Amino acid sequence: MIRHTTYEDIPRLMEIYAYAREFMKQTGNPTQWGDNFPPQVFLENDVANGNGYAMCDDDGRIYATFAFIVGDDPTYKNIYDGAWLDDEPYGTIHRIASDGTRRGVLKTCVSFCEDIIPNLRIDTHNDNKVMQHQIEKNGFTKCGTIYVEDGSPRIAYQRKA
Repeated sequence: MIRHTTYEDIPRLMEIYAYAREFMKQTGNPTQWGDNFPPQVFLENDVANGNGYAMCDDDGRIYATFAFIVGDDPTYKNIYDGAWLDDEPYGTIHRIASDGTRRGVLKTCVSFCEDIIPNLRIDTHNDNKVMQHQIEKNGFTKCGTIYVEDGSPRIAYQRKA
């Protein structure tokens, strides 16, 4: 089950992100989220804006989370060393993370999101080989490079259902 996150979920989401940061470090990606990304205020804003989602097991326990935003993403306005597949309206998957107890989290997320809007975008750090593999395995096309708010590059992908 996928549902919107609530303020009461935030402590569990912070646990999931802590697990994900540790996993990223162990798999060669220590800098993308560092020691404290995303900050709690991001999760609070996701709740307030209706952009935060939780994947729950049959008992209601959250095992994964992500943000999904439909509409133009300012960091995606300029793309370098490539081009987007199109300029049609899209949704962006951000900050997907799990507690490591389930497989197929990105696949489940993509299926959910493409039911909302079939044109999806996502990005990841060059060092995040695990995520690059999962993104490509889930039918996304590498489109080029975008730069996030702090100026660091990300590999940008798009998928059209």
